[in-house]
Order: sequence, then C-alpha cells, then structure tokens
Amino acid sequence: MSSPTVYFHWRLDVTQTGLGCQVVEIELLRPDRLMFPENLTHLHLPPQLDPRRGVILTGRAPIWLYGWLVHACHHTRWVACYDPRLGAIVVNTHHPEVTLGQVLLLQSQGEQSPLAATVMVVGPPRSGKSLLSHALFQGLLPAYPGVYLQRAHWDGEGNWFLEIPNAPQGQALKQQYRGGETAEFFPFQAQAILNLRRQKQLVIVDVGGKVDPAKQPLLEACTHYLVVSCELKVIPSWHEFCAERGNLQLLGIVHTHVGQGEQLRQQTPCLEIELGIPPNAPLTPPPILLEMMQNLARPAVLEGGDSI
Repeated sequence: MSSPTVYFHWRLDVTQTGLGCQVVEIELLRPDRLMFPENLTHLHLPPQLDPRRGVILTGRAPIWLYGWLVHACHHTRWVACYDPRLGAIVVNTHHPEVTLGQVLLLQSQGEQSPLAATVMVVGPPRSGKSLLSHALFQGLLPAYPGVYLQRAHWDGEGNWFLEIPNAPQGQALKQQYRGGETAEFFPFQAQAILNLRRQKQLVIVDVGGKVDPAKQPLLEACTHYLVVSCELKVIPSWHEFCAERGNLQLLGIVHTHVGQGEQLRQQTPCLEIELGIPPNAPLTPPPILLEMMQNLARPAVLEGGDSI
C-alpha cells in the first residue's frame, strides 16, 4: 500500500460570536506538497466529525479536494471554506444559525501574536517578478508550510498560470483573464495582507509593474521590499516609493535578463544579484535570496490531528 498523501487534522473551535464548530485542516504530506486525483478513492473523513456541528475546511490543497470535502461533509449542520484573507465563508447550510455567504471568524483568530514579515516584490513589467515570487514560494514551502504568496494583480486568483507546464499557454491565459483596476482593489488587497500576516509564517506579495500612488495601502501593509528589474534606470523610483514613502526595509535588488545563471554582485550594503530568467523553463531561486527569506519567516504553529 502506498504512503498516505493527506493528513486531516480535526479539532473543536468556537467562532468570535460564540458559535461552536469543528475544523478540518488539510495537510499534504509529500515534500513537494503534491496530491493526485487517484488519491481521492482512499480518503475518509476524521471519525470524530460530528454531524450536529458545522465544519470549517481549511488548508492548502487542490480545489478538487475541497470539492470532495464539501460533498463528503454535506451531512453536517453547515460547511464553510476558510480563506485566510477573509475568514471562513459558509458555502452550504442546513441550519438557520448561519447563512450562505456569511463570513465566520474563529476566536483563535482574535488572539494577539506578532505579525509575520511581508515582502513586496516590485519592479517594471516583464522583469520576471511573478516567476521569481513563485519560485521563492515553492522553494520555501517544504520547510515553511505557512508561507503565502499573494498576487496583488487583477488577472485572477491563484498561481494557476505559473503552474501550467506550457509557459506560452499560461501567459496567453493570463492575458485572456486580465481584469482592470477599481477603487476597491488595493484597499482590499491591503486588508487581505494584514489578515495573512496574523496567521502565516511569511507573506510574499507580487505587485504590478508600475509605481502608482493607488498602491499606497500596500505599503502600509508590508514590511520589506525586493526589487526585480530588467531596467537599471527605474530602480531609484522604486526605492523612493517603497523606502522613502512606505518606510519598507530593502531586502535586495535582482537585476534580470533573459537567459540562465546567476551572479552575486554584492552582499553589502545591500544584496545585489544578476539573474537569468529562462523563457520556457522553471526558475530556480538564488540560494542566498532563499536564505534571506527563510530568516524572515516566523516559526510554524503545529496542530494535532488524525491521519488518513
């Protein structure tokens, strides 16, 4: 029998309004955090699951696993899916104590704890910011499962276009689904980042490629910035925006070009790296930059649970 790929943690909890509930937290067990569709046939809910209580589903997992869980938990009082940027959103209910679309917050979320560091990745368009942000996220994930990549763009939720094996197809789909800026967009993103900082080990924020006063709310929500640029002349404007206006701490500067390989320019007074961005191949993050990000991450909070 193959090793289990998923671990379901179960615990009782209480919402901030005093509503008793239960939480099922998903942990993917493989070092690469992968799960495959055939694994669904071996899944079982935690035996402690109580149908008389509502259940909150949480954890990083494929959307089709959440689909299975929502269906499998249909016999419970209600089901909510947890979004760390918002709270637990009720997606199914059989009881008037909650309503469809209601956002629930747990009492444990109200506990004061040090906020996680947040690195805003900035620079001009087509410099490889999204690729490097995603590569850093993937590089940190095995040892730091509480790292979170927030894409402050209006081209859709998630990192799906970066994970499509065919890179040109991914970019084409990204352009197809691209939206437009609204007055609510950056304030919403800033609040989401703040909520993430309360819960995660480290937050990476992938920001669009232009200096824009409308992004001021993001400056107020972040702690550090990393410049990724293929144009030397625009770097000072990002220093002015992030360090002078936002009082963010500089993590380093990555000078990018199309190609491969990396070269360390300097480590002091700030880190500077030359990095090749391969056009149609995975990007490996520079080890020295990965180490700096690891040093920013706060310790993980461990939960108890049940194996499946």
